[in-house]
Amino acid sequence: MHGMTPDPRTPETPETPETPDHQAPDYDRAEKTIDSEIDPGVRAVVVAVLVMLLLLTLALPHTGSVSGFDVLSGNDAALADAIALPSRVFVWFVTVFAVVASVLALVTRIWALAWIALAGSAIASVFGMLSIWSRQTLPADSTASGPGIGLVIGWILVVALTFQWLKAVWNKTTAQLDAQERRRAASVEAEQNSRWAGPVLGRPTDRKP
Repeated sequence: MHGMTPDPRTPETPETPETPDHQAPDYDRAEKTIDSEIDPGVRAVVVAVLVMLLLLTLALPHTGSVSGFDVLSGNDAALADAIALPSRVFVWFVTVFAVVASVLALVTRIWALAWIALAGSAIASVFGMLSIWSRQTLPADSTASGPGIGLVIGWILVVALTFQWLKAVWNKTTAQLDAQERRRAASVEAEQNSRWAGPVLGRPTDRKP
């Protein structure tokens, strides 16, 4: 029938219940995670090659027939050739920081480990120079040998590794400082907008001086 109205008792299509809002992602935590990591890019390949070459230099003579592994262990061959303290410190810093810390920094990409590898490699560079100098300034009556090819090449490689880590850490630090400055400016702008947003309720004469 044409004049019939729809039965008000007819059930309407039930509305789909709204799904509860999921917890908003923690952007601050994600940003902190990104800030704590490095992205060396192509430089990672260069660092990996330098680390492998440094390991090879430990097998080469550091002075006379004494290899870097002999200096590291302090065996009879190293004692017989009067290995000085700078050479021992250089080999240990190369092993612990230039090799081990660099590998860990490349694998984990942790910014703090990159800093440790940088600092240790820089100190190793200084002691490498002192090691070469100490082998070149032996007493005239000394029977010890001068600096070996392994020591010289190892020093050059650790200087190059220090430069690579310096570039990676410096670029990351600069990016972090820029991000912090942008966040600070955005926070100040948001605070100013919230302070002046919205109408003032009441008449002007109602405001207390």
